[in-house]
Amino acid sequence: MQNSNRFFIQFIRLAGPFWQSENKATIRSISFALLALTLAQIAISVLINEWSANLFDALEQRSMSRLWIQIFLILLIFIANIGITATHLNVKRRLQLEWRGWLTDKLIGQWMRDGRHYLVTHIAGQHDNPDGRIAEDIRIATEYAIDLLHTLLFCILLLVSFTQILWSLSGTITLDLGWFSIPFHGHLVWLALIFATSASMLGWWIGRPLTKATDHRQTYEANFRFALVKARENSQAIALIHGERHENPHFHHLFGGIVEAWNQQTKAWAQIIMFSSGYSVLSMAFPILVSAPRYILGSISLGALMQSAQAFQQLVSALSWPVDNMGKVAEWRASVERILGLSKALEDLEREIAKPAAHRIQISKNAGTVLRFENLCISRLDGIVCVSSLNAEIRAGEWVLIDGNAFTGNKLFKAIAGLWPWGEGRIELPDDELMFFMPPHPYLPTDTLRTAVCYPSERTAFAQDALEAAFALAGVTELLDQLEQTGDWEKILEREQQQRLGLVRLLLQKPKWILMQEAFAALDPADELDVMKIIHNALPNAAVLTISRQPGVKALHQRTILMC
Repeated sequence: MQNSNRFFIQFIRLAGPFWQSENKATIRSISFALLALTLAQIAISVLINEWSANLFDALEQRSMSRLWIQIFLILLIFIANIGITATHLNVKRRLQLEWRGWLTDKLIGQWMRDGRHYLVTHIAGQHDNPDGRIAEDIRIATEYAIDLLHTLLFCILLLVSFTQILWSLSGTITLDLGWFSIPFHGHLVWLALIFATSASMLGWWIGRPLTKATDHRQTYEANFRFALVKARENSQAIALIHGERHENPHFHHLFGGIVEAWNQQTKAWAQIIMFSSGYSVLSMAFPILVSAPRYILGSISLGALMQSAQAFQQLVSALSWPVDNMGKVAEWRASVERILGLSKALEDLEREIAKPAAHRIQISKNAGTVLRFENLCISRLDGIVCVSSLNAEIRAGEWVLIDGNAFTGNKLFKAIAGLWPWGEGRIELPDDELMFFMPPHPYLPTDTLRTAVCYPSERTAFAQDALEAAFALAGVTELLDQLEQTGDWEKILEREQQQRLGLVRLLLQKPKWILMQEAFAALDPADELDVMKIIHNALPNAAVLTISRQPGVKALHQRTILMC
């Protein structure tokens, strides 16, 4: 749990620039409208308090004419209150959505940029389940922040307004101590302050465990959700190896964490509710009991008594904001800390990447059509060197086999892609030429098959004839009639079909540089060799770097770079 001052500063640094963003004119207009409507809500509360005094005075005087006036006035207040409340809701929700959208764009922009979503997984810290932090925690952080700010402002304005009213209604009472008397001004205001302040401090102390319990519960909920999603994404692999025996206890273990956090939260809530229920009863009765002697003695009218009681309750209600919003503050703070955790990890990653060149692999582009490694060393995160002093040039049209340790070869491909900066030396990339990477599992987005195959280009980027020709070369013509069907293709299709669709994508994109990491490992050796020959014939000018375990494909390559 962070220090409160530091926590608020970090949150303001992260989310505060929203009011300085590109749409600042609109955002500020909405904010001012929300402030004006909040002031109008306060005005309605004051009017109702005045109306209540006049109503009870009319009842006490048994005056029908004054009663009719009060009926007319309450109708006007009723209509105004409906209009203000409905407008306030719309304005507030629009501001909440605008803020959430801005912060979501900001975090996604940092996370989904140049492989940061992958690199950040190597950074230490509390930033697991980034999807939940972006989707759910940002929603809570922005919605609750505006809700809490609005209610806090409302309570402050309520406090100011009803302090003046209650002060004038309190009048002056005299404390007779026998040998001298003390005039006491605004006694109801002082009683309300003492009553509410004492209750708030007690309530805040009672509710402190709720913040920690809420944080634990949100973390366990996110872990449980992430595990379920991961199992769904790998359902075929789990089914094939009968992994359910492991998954079920794993889910029970994670859910056990939720149960534990739930019980902690319930215990904390129970303490708060016990306090709040007693506090609400006392808040209702206390002001009437305190003011009743003055009414019985004839010092104030029935209307003044009821107005005093209402003003006292409003004052206490305003001062009770910390107690009333303790649960919401706890949930809001837990979500903000989870967002700050992700944001900090991304900032740490940027600092890590920006470290002096001597400790990082330098990537640049050259004017020619050459992929060049100069004194390239690739290290693991623990500092152990995987590749040392690699010097090589690969020219356009060359086929080079990356042989030996496939794990190290994978690191080399990541370094070329800029996804592995840890090491030394330099990689020079050919200028303005697409580097096309083919991993063992091609990414097929959940969409129409046409969109999945054309990814990352638009679905309309390739003509139907080109698609049909590529499908025919890849040997998956049976999938052509599913081009406009939508599905989760990584679950629907066999792995061999997925890898053949990777070939379709390659034939459509026609890159000049191809890096294949066991891209056709699901095919039998003869089919993998045929696929490689198809690439050789269809893209004769392309340079190819291949990681493959099939001895037969070596013959297609002109030379080998050995990885230890």
